[in-house]
Amino acid sequence: MNDAQFHRGPDEGSLHVEPGLGFGHRRLSIIDVATGQQPLFNEDRSVVIVFNGEIYNYQELIPELQALGHVFRTRSDTECIVHAWEAWGEACVQRLRGMFAFALWDRNQQTLFMARDRLGVKPLFYSMLPDGMLLFGSELKSVLAHGALQRDVDPLAIEEYFALGYVAEPRTVFRQARKLAPGHLLVWRRGEPEPQPREYWDVTFSLDNPIGVEDACEELQRRLRESIKLRLVSEVPLGAFLSGGVDSSSVVAVMAGLSDRPVRTCSISFDDPRFNESQFAQVVADRYRTDHHVETVESDDFNLVDTLAHLYDEPYADSSAIPTYRVCQLARKRVTVALSGDGGDESFGGYRRYRMHMMEERMRAMLPHGLRRLVFGTLGRLYPKADWAPRVFRAKTTFEGMSRSSVEAYFHSMSILRGPMRDQLFSARLKRELGGYDARTVFERHAAKARTEDPLALIQYLDLKTYLVGDINTKVDRASMAHSLEVREPLMDHPLVEWLATLPSGLKLHGSEGKFLLKKAMEPSLPHEILYRPKMGFAVPLAQWFRGPLRQRVKDCVLGEPLLSTGWFDAGYLRHLVEAHHNGSRDYSAPLWTLLMFDAFLRKTFHARSEPTATMAANSARTTASAVA
Repeated sequence: MNDAQFHRGPDEGSLHVEPGLGFGHRRLSIIDVATGQQPLFNEDRSVVIVFNGEIYNYQELIPELQALGHVFRTRSDTECIVHAWEAWGEACVQRLRGMFAFALWDRNQQTLFMARDRLGVKPLFYSMLPDGMLLFGSELKSVLAHGALQRDVDPLAIEEYFALGYVAEPRTVFRQARKLAPGHLLVWRRGEPEPQPREYWDVTFSLDNPIGVEDACEELQRRLRESIKLRLVSEVPLGAFLSGGVDSSSVVAVMAGLSDRPVRTCSISFDDPRFNESQFAQVVADRYRTDHHVETVESDDFNLVDTLAHLYDEPYADSSAIPTYRVCQLARKRVTVALSGDGGDESFGGYRRYRMHMMEERMRAMLPHGLRRLVFGTLGRLYPKADWAPRVFRAKTTFEGMSRSSVEAYFHSMSILRGPMRDQLFSARLKRELGGYDARTVFERHAAKARTEDPLALIQYLDLKTYLVGDINTKVDRASMAHSLEVREPLMDHPLVEWLATLPSGLKLHGSEGKFLLKKAMEPSLPHEILYRPKMGFAVPLAQWFRGPLRQRVKDCVLGEPLLSTGWFDAGYLRHLVEAHHNGSRDYSAPLWTLLMFDAFLRKTFHARSEPTATMAANSARTTASAVA
């Protein structure tokens, strides 16, 4: 199990085994390189921990814990968690500021304590086996390596994947495994029933802060400096991603003001000008005289399909995983730690889809939902689909959106294969197994906890709970750890996220301008062409790949034995997707990529593996085993 995660920590690895317990750890040495080895213990070795991530406020916690009588034998953030548990018990997570997933065993209390950071930057998978053994690890491959986990695919996970492009927390693709959700902990005392995860943190969009724009800009600048400064602590080379977008450019600009040497930056250039932002990254690099490196990704860089399937373990359909993998590969040549701008769109209101949703919300507010569903639902069914036409003439999508509730409409806009497409794609057998389950339930479950009626705040909350965790953080964690690179996330600092949630929505989406406050705050530091240019995103040319160099591969995969033999898909609709895309009548690149990655998952998991050897850690009825990098 531990060796399955070697890539997450190639510097060192160790195990701790005692009756009923096994902890394993792979280390990427960053802080306290000399003495921070794990598994790590307290003074009398009654408490042991394995921990993945960084606690950014550990230097503040050490003197507080020392004043309570705790003796530190290392200078590591890991030891802070051990003593924080001894001092404050389960409430220790409230004191931790950072990205983390950890498991801690207290022998005196016969208690296993597991926790995951508030925004799900670091992953934590676990499985409770029928014999009472609990397995867990930073990646699903670690849990699978044990050998006893049944690889029964959860049909509800298939529905979520083809709707969202990922399997949403807390579900995994396998029935018997789970993800510990962000902001959750799990406590298990020996002899007690199977534990249930419990939430310890949530964000509240109060929107009640009366602060003015000028003061908000000053406060944001202060908070950005604080968050970034905390993330500059490292004993190994550190740098930043620089895409030329607002978020990464803002991070680099603040870093430059905090550093007495040039910031090391890296970016990816695409040889296709439609996807290339490297000239904007160069503008920022020149302004702050960063030590900047660029590598060009060819427009036919599509040979990572099988690599991605191995990295992600579950089906994962965001094609920007390809350039993300490449930029992490580039960064690791020069640094061990890189700061990113991830999380900015969600908290500052930057996505284009936010503007579209708010336009639709204003229209939806004019009529009661029942009348809208009747009138626009009928128009949506009758109006022909016109993906080929300019957006203004695509009334079918507008009518369909107007007929839905706010949550339904946002889920619809976020779906890769929307409801009618999934209905045609899935076989009668899979529909029976789903029993009426719809992935929309994921959004509805979170919306019920959002505690806001503000339409922008609601979809920001939904993104923080779904897209940010399941897509963005998953993508960055696996791509970076594949190259033994640690990525830090200053725009996901939880005090910053909490403060932004108090601000009125007009400071985020101001008219048609997204990220209004961030852009205003950064005007003294970044040129207008960086702050106010159209957003490009980190895309790859899927449509032309699938009609060109990947044409045959798409046909072979989508119509091949692995997909068809599952009995989950309608063969006629699979053929339609391939033929309609190839002849140019429809752009089905996103659904085809989703199928391509599902096929890669099936081949990796079921068709190209030898049966694992089950290596049981122990035979006792209450056993834990882990491998956390």
